[in-house]
Amino acid sequence: MVQLGVQTQWIPLVSSVVFSFIGYFSLVLLIPRSKGAFIKAGLRGKDMAKKDNPIIPEALGILVAGVYLVLLFLFIPLPFINDIAFETEEPEVFKRFISQIAGILSICCTIFLGMSDDIFDLRWRDKVFLPTVASLPLLMVYYVTYHLTVIVVPIPLRPYFGTTVDIGILYYLYMGSLAVFCSNSINILAGINGLEVGQSVVIATSLIIFNCLELYFQCCQMEAHLLSLYLLIPFLGCSLALLRYNWYPAEVFVGDTYCYFAGMLFAVVGILGHFSKTLLLMFIPQIVNFVYSVPQLFRMVPCPRHRLPRYDPDIDKSHASETQFKSKDLKAISSLVIFILKTCRLLKVKESTVDGEKWMTCNNMTLNNLVLIHSGPMREDKLCIVILVLQVTCSCVAFVIRYPLAYLFYS
Repeated sequence: MVQLGVQTQWIPLVSSVVFSFIGYFSLVLLIPRSKGAFIKAGLRGKDMAKKDNPIIPEALGILVAGVYLVLLFLFIPLPFINDIAFETEEPEVFKRFISQIAGILSICCTIFLGMSDDIFDLRWRDKVFLPTVASLPLLMVYYVTYHLTVIVVPIPLRPYFGTTVDIGILYYLYMGSLAVFCSNSINILAGINGLEVGQSVVIATSLIIFNCLELYFQCCQMEAHLLSLYLLIPFLGCSLALLRYNWYPAEVFVGDTYCYFAGMLFAVVGILGHFSKTLLLMFIPQIVNFVYSVPQLFRMVPCPRHRLPRYDPDIDKSHASETQFKSKDLKAISSLVIFILKTCRLLKVKESTVDGEKWMTCNNMTLNNLVLIHSGPMREDKLCIVILVLQVTCSCVAFVIRYPLAYLFYS
């Protein structure tokens, strides 16, 4: 019996790696053959950052998500081979099984959201509401199986709050907000070839390394980290195949489906793996981009439909895109926000007078445009590399915070 256990315990992890390769090579074959079908179905768009504005098939994330789901469905029974061999107690097996199924269900619901957005161009409020609904199966399973709402208090604050604090329902509100943020954050930091998939590949790789480290150090949540790996490894293979065709000059666009799908997957592994704080450390660029975008997202400053960098065909480089508005239309809080950002050199503002009216022009508030106002015009692929290097750097910082520095605040 012991020998059988040794032989079977690595089957799910090895199978996950095999499925990752299957996903990669399947999509390498499928994506070029599917481009015509997507264009014929009307899922196409112009690449505005190229001189000839080529027509590119978009929403290829639908295909990637479909292949990934097929791999996950085939994978479902494999983590339980060892349990069958040893006849593990049913409650423990069932707890892990419904966690896996709930994670897949939340991912499926979010893929539906992405497809709906690609086809019907949903409003912003729908993009906030639907991920919340998609996260409900995950939160319900967490409530039934774990229901741990206790947080560990950092050492400097323990004289005031004690070692742990039970925050109750606030913990579930936090996890629901995490799912909404992750689902939308990758979609907000987008607009150039390779960026959506590139940042997802970096985050997925970082989380795989983190889970492997936790397993190596034999943490107390072994099964949770294994489940995270089962979900992340095939995703990485599928994403690398998509990155091959989405990198500059892109042959395909990923669409909103991929962005929501990737974001929800990260939220799922963070919640089920019990490392949501570490997950947020991996999202530092996305958090910075979101905070920087808040004035436009909440309409304190006018927000155009697209905020991607402005392409200059004469020099084949991109500038920071801008939005223009009348100074008198600004509310007091909007003027204050613009003043603070301008003072901190986070906003490039120009004032002009047209027909006796004062106008104000400022760059659109995204991380892409922020880089461009400080670096000057840059070719699209170089801009993408700069953002991805920043993503890798933030992941390295996250590991430093998670391991060496964390021991200063927790024991």
